[in-house]
Amino acid sequence: MTTKRRKEQMFHEYFKDWVKLYKVDAIRSITLQKYYVTEQKLQELVPNLKLKELDRYSYQQLLNDYALTHEKQTTMDFHHQLKGAILDAVDEGIITQNPTRKIVIKGKTPRPKKAKFLNQFEVQALLKELDLTEDINWDYFILLVIKTGLRFSEALALTPLDFDFSKQKIIINKTWNYKKSNGSFQPTKNESSNRKIQIDWQLAMQFSQLINKKEQNKPIFIKNRVFNSTINNRLKILCSRANIPIITIHSLRHTHASLLLFAGVSIASVANRLGHSSMTTTQETYLHIIQELENQDNDKIIRHLSMLM
Repeated sequence: MTTKRRKEQMFHEYFKDWVKLYKVDAIRSITLQKYYVTEQKLQELVPNLKLKELDRYSYQQLLNDYALTHEKQTTMDFHHQLKGAILDAVDEGIITQNPTRKIVIKGKTPRPKKAKFLNQFEVQALLKELDLTEDINWDYFILLVIKTGLRFSEALALTPLDFDFSKQKIIINKTWNYKKSNGSFQPTKNESSNRKIQIDWQLAMQFSQLINKKEQNKPIFIKNRVFNSTINNRLKILCSRANIPIITIHSLRHTHASLLLFAGVSIASVANRLGHSSMTTTQETYLHIIQELENQDNDKIIRHLSMLM
């Protein structure tokens, strides 16, 4: 299609073609689905907006309309997906100026947030409630995520072959697609998610006994179809018993990271352990903790300097 014809294209049609050309078979299916949702929303909000008519005003109005029914972070995600296609249109000369420049992200008032992570004392209380039987169960799954910070799908995909007990490490190189009825292995979220995680000797001892008779290449936690809600419901019961904030299994990943940061572990090490693609992701996710630690460091600096005469 020539540049002239593309200018006459509807914006949602161009975005659809762009997703097909650049995203299909290049990103994970779960991420691709988010682009399809954006495409549908685009067609709903601006069905008659031509690519040549896209300017800062029309783009800002589009984001404002989207923000009426979405929180600020969701609007930001929507913008980032559209921006990729728009910048390519600018590079190709279809649009003469970048309409995403200096836009303002809005959004409806967010719902009250649930607790994002537990502190050290709350974690200790939770651990005391775990029913760690002789056979592997979901309480062991919860223990594993607390001590490793694994993503839900990464922990589900673990097989006996992924445990290197001689070096006290777990190898992360795949995830489990639990959203399909039959389930299956699939690649990790990104290349940085392929990693080896050091574990403590207690966890190594516990799992070496639990999985020594398991089939080597089959997931240790999977018996039939798994739902995220199953583990979250179990976690809710345990949190209630421990009289601590009720959190989700994903919040245990945040808990793991926050405990490490408060213990003085570097951001780089935490990023590597979590499988983040860059330290920026870690810094943005745990900004509140980092700022709190910086305040503590400032107090230490002042106390130290005041002792110098």
